[in-house]
Amino acid sequence: MLLAIDIGNTNIVLGCIKDDEILFKARIATDRLRTSDQYGAEIKNMLEAFGVSREDISDCIISSVVPPVFNSVRTGVIKMIGKQPMVVGPGLKTGLDIQVDAPAQVGSDRIVIAVAALAEYEAPLILMDLGTATTVEVVEPPRSYIGGMIFPGVRISLEALTSRAAQLPGISLDKPKNVIGKNTVDCMRSGMMYGTASMLDGLIDRIAEELGHTSTIIATGGLAQFVTPLCKHEIILEKELLLKGLNIIYKKNKR
Repeated sequence: MLLAIDIGNTNIVLGCIKDDEILFKARIATDRLRTSDQYGAEIKNMLEAFGVSREDISDCIISSVVPPVFNSVRTGVIKMIGKQPMVVGPGLKTGLDIQVDAPAQVGSDRIVIAVAALAEYEAPLILMDLGTATTVEVVEPPRSYIGGMIFPGVRISLEALTSRAAQLPGISLDKPKNVIGKNTVDCMRSGMMYGTASMLDGLIDRIAEELGHTSTIIATGGLAQFVTPLCKHEIILEKELLLKGLNIIYKKNKR
């Protein structure tokens, strides 16, 4: 059984995969102050909560965009399963032709979702990951990763707004009742949700204009299920892209 871990800025997503089937997915809060022992114990407890013992884990693969946390998680995993995990980064086979200025600087999560999407869909693809940051990846035929965009995620934007504007309260990111809000909370909710959806629609249009053709659009990430239904473009929601991509990369580089 493969333990797949993706370390993000807000959450650490982990799951167990057996015979290409994701048996479960769980989230742990990313905490830069936790030690390797704390992470190892928390991952072990999470596995046990889903009926998986550490003896069931045959190997592990880790993707990370948070360097201060990566070493703690990796060391915690080594202590728990007694094996060095595979780490997504330069030198691993991905099957992608990465056509950017500095391929080594591309976040591992961006590469992982591109690998996963290409396993199920044909390029051209536009891939959107709505998490702490919102990232957009553009993949051209046959398997060319040509770049994308990064901008603040919905929650980051909301936190910035409420922390800098004294009279604006914290709100939940529910679907707005209307585009035109009638009170402060509804105005904020509409601005955040429809504003993000409109930004994504606008970027999709600009990408199509720059490339000269349309693409299949796929979204993943914690907030994708709330924002993409508000977009005007047809967007395929894929909740498990990261874990699927980690499984594919592991199999390409299996030791």
